[in-house]
Amino acid sequence: MQAKHVMTSPVITVTLDTTVPEIAELLLSRRISGVPVTDAEGKVIGIVTEGDLLHRAETGTERRRSRWLELLTGPTGQASEFVKSHGRRARDVMTRRVISVTPDTELSDIAQIMESERVKRVPVLVDGRAVGIVSRANLLHGLVAYRHAPQGAAAGAGTEGDMAIRAALLERLSGERWIDLNQVNIVVADAVVQLWGVVENDDQRRALRIAAESVPGVKRIEEHLHRNRFVG
Repeated sequence: MQAKHVMTSPVITVTLDTTVPEIAELLLSRRISGVPVTDAEGKVIGIVTEGDLLHRAETGTERRRSRWLELLTGPTGQASEFVKSHGRRARDVMTRRVISVTPDTELSDIAQIMESERVKRVPVLVDGRAVGIVSRANLLHGLVAYRHAPQGAAAGAGTEGDMAIRAALLERLSGERWIDLNQVNIVVADAVVQLWGVVENDDQRRALRIAAESVPGVKRIEEHLHRNRFVG
């Protein structure tokens, strides 16, 4: 199974000039922990995560080092920390070294990357542009897909037929305003559609199931959806 079989798409991105408060609000409202930063051509040149916003002057959480630690970090390190804690836009606070994968990267390789690089998510890039993002949760979605696939079918999970079903369902939902595809992930294994993510009400849950049922070739639908706790 590869990144393209479990990645969340489309990807929420910000620009170099997106403000820090706007990014914070986006992370909270979309229930995500990181967002890629794109240049004028739409290519990913950085990423802002919750960790990049952890030490901020506005909340009094900026780093406060002892005198001897300041001597060790030196002026360059101190200046970098000041930019992180006081910068007002994505260009100031983003991590410029982006750990990314391609749509064909195996999930086993992604797991190793996340572990070795200590990251929680990796953008999926094609020609420098984000086509998806894989989080730790997405990897678990893939694991469950293998577990629930019939005996002997797990090795075939993510076949062309499964990819066609996933692509058709995503295309069917792409024009619907009642669902935020960044809150839902779809995994297909042996023609079994698994729906993961957050819905606001039972109508959205039923609509997702009906949309999946309308795709030719679907054998069964499994729901792993939960209600948004912030919705009354």
